[in-house]
Amino acid sequence: MAWQDGNQGSGPWGRPPSGGGQDIDIQDIIQRGQERLRGALFSGGGGDDGGGRGGGMGGGRISGRALGFLIAAFLVVWLASGFYRVLPDEQGVVLRFGRFVEQTGPGLHYHLPWPVESVQRPKVTVVNRTDIGMRMSGGEFTSANGVVRDVPEESLMLTGDENIVDVDFSVFWIIKQAELFLFNIENPPGTVKAVAESTMREVVGRSKIQPILTEERQDTEEAVKTLMQETLDRYGAGIEVTQVKMQKVDPPAAVIDAFRDVQAARADQERIRNEAQAYQNKVVPEARGEAARIRNEALAYQEQTVAEAEGQAQRFLAIFREYRQAPDVTRRRMFLETMERVLGDSEKIIIDNQVGQGAGGIVPYLPLNELNRSSTQRQAQQ
Repeated sequence: MAWQDGNQGSGPWGRPPSGGGQDIDIQDIIQRGQERLRGALFSGGGGDDGGGRGGGMGGGRISGRALGFLIAAFLVVWLASGFYRVLPDEQGVVLRFGRFVEQTGPGLHYHLPWPVESVQRPKVTVVNRTDIGMRMSGGEFTSANGVVRDVPEESLMLTGDENIVDVDFSVFWIIKQAELFLFNIENPPGTVKAVAESTMREVVGRSKIQPILTEERQDTEEAVKTLMQETLDRYGAGIEVTQVKMQKVDPPAAVIDAFRDVQAARADQERIRNEAQAYQNKVVPEARGEAARIRNEALAYQEQTVAEAEGQAQRFLAIFREYRQAPDVTRRRMFLETMERVLGDSEKIIIDNQVGQGAGGIVPYLPLNELNRSSTQRQAQQ
């Protein structure tokens, strides 16, 4: 449409259009551009405006130059579609007509465009999780992140001592070889779940219920992990089991109260046994020590008595030899020593009356009791 009188002398930007004050038909300019484009792509498009308008798209044919341009553009786009990028957590698997050709690592690579070759890029570092015996609405095995629903047909297992145990566990695994993972097994998550359940049943079936519930949970997890890995390697699954975690191990819900009573009784039994063992460990060494002490005292008394008897015998023999050489002197000496030993412990005081008479009737005062007591104290100290 042309600019009307309301815009006389000015264009849409408030100034006169180039070329003077003549009106310009925008629609006519657009139509001329379309005709020139058709003339470049099609033959027989007409030289003037009237012929251009009369000849349509349907009446012309694609020129050879335009056809070559389109084919070249298509080939460039088709060849460029062969470039692909493998992320750091992925592994590229190139297929040629559906058959494996090669594996590629992270980075930019090229393969023959589709349909000759194609590429699959599974994530080989993502840790996958498979739950057995339970179903979660999302998140980890916590009540805050998801609601857990028990699946008894998967979790109830028979132990080696003919008890039933309810085992909920999770298996964590990654892709070890992308080629084997993609083509050797049809349903990898389902295969992992089936192998995990059968392996756990085998391990539990060889064990007793009590160790599984208490101290052998970690050993059970390691045994299941090892056996699962061996089974998946025989299948050629290309999967590596990183961890087996037992989430819940309990008796069946119908008998869990009675089982807890039995467990409490066993705990009391074990506690009493430990107390008795501790009392035994305390009393027996004490009794053995007391017996050793009495034995040692008896041996010491025996040695002391024998030594004293031998000493007395030697003393008697020595005195007897002296007596045979000088009987009178020996008897007098023995008398004096005996009297000294007997009177030494007596508190009697003997005074010679002649001493008082010789002094003119004056009896000298001596603290004989104190002297006697001092002599006794000195002998005790020695």
